[in-house]
Amino acid sequence: MIKSILYLLFTAHKAGRLLNSFSLLFLILAALSSCATKKLSKSGQRKIAGKTFVITGASSGFGRGVAEQLGQYHANVVLAARRGDVLEEVADKVNKAGGKAIVVVTDVSKPEDIQRLADTTKKTFGTADFWINDAGVGAIGRFEEIPLAEYSKLVDVNLKGVVYGSYAAMALFKAQGHGKLINVGSVESAVPLAYHATYGSTKAAVRALGNVLHQEIRLSGNKKNIKVVTIMPWAVDTPFWGHAANYSGGTARMAAMDGPEKVVNAIIFSSLHRKRELPVGWKARGAYISSRLFPHFTERLSANIAHRYQIETAPPAPETSGAVFSPMPTGEGVDDGVRKRIREEKKQHKRKGAGNQDKSIK
Repeated sequence: MIKSILYLLFTAHKAGRLLNSFSLLFLILAALSSCATKKLSKSGQRKIAGKTFVITGASSGFGRGVAEQLGQYHANVVLAARRGDVLEEVADKVNKAGGKAIVVVTDVSKPEDIQRLADTTKKTFGTADFWINDAGVGAIGRFEEIPLAEYSKLVDVNLKGVVYGSYAAMALFKAQGHGKLINVGSVESAVPLAYHATYGSTKAAVRALGNVLHQEIRLSGNKKNIKVVTIMPWAVDTPFWGHAANYSGGTARMAAMDGPEKVVNAIIFSSLHRKRELPVGWKARGAYISSRLFPHFTERLSANIAHRYQIETAPPAPETSGAVFSPMPTGEGVDDGVRKRIREEKKQHKRKGAGNQDKSIK
């Protein structure tokens, strides 16, 4: 069926009906919405119970959402992030829900912290069935206007942190004979966005790392017992936007954001299913497929959307390094109310536009 869909899209493209082909693609993807974004079935939850998950970036966003949901499934959870006080709150929720949680304050950009995380996991639970590299930071703005120090730290966290985590996880998995590595990339792993230059670059590298590890695992003969998957979400309403360094001149935003529950469910889903790459939701899957069929058009379209939302219509905002260098006291939840803020900003923009039009008439 997928081959037939791709053939129809290719035919429409050759005939000059590109927009119709995209419409068809998104309608099909919406109709065939993946069960990956739904909560696990009762049988799936039973398979998760008692398993051990290591989660970096567990103090907010996807990491916190996954941890709290795993607690409801009675899993063991090792919580890693820089904000120890917030991790203790998450651990309390996990334990009260029926899971078992421990806290390991971790800066993923430091290999010694990652090794301590692995050692503590092994000492406490004896094994690590799943390792989720979720910690990440962003920087928004024109490439040449963001300080190099921010770019350097993004590489330290988003790429080196994933490399260090993957390195520790693979050592554990090979020693115990099994395990699954889950790296959180982005739709930007496939479709880079304007004004997210270094963030998009690091997420593309995360995807490349997953593909290389998959082949090395296959060549080593461990393909059945050791696996790696890259999660690729669309833009999502999490504290990421409030924590990002922002030199764009406007509030951090993006079009048609998803809710975090989709990605939380997809990460947990991936622990039980064979997927090398998992674009989350129909928008991410549409962008993922269109980037293969029409790469230049997809990049251009994505850049135009980012430009309109981030540069042309975003309300003014001061420059900030966000949480790139040190944790922020704000943004401790899974959802961060970004969609609500953007809706309010749109209303204000429309009212302002109507007011200017009235003045011009007078």
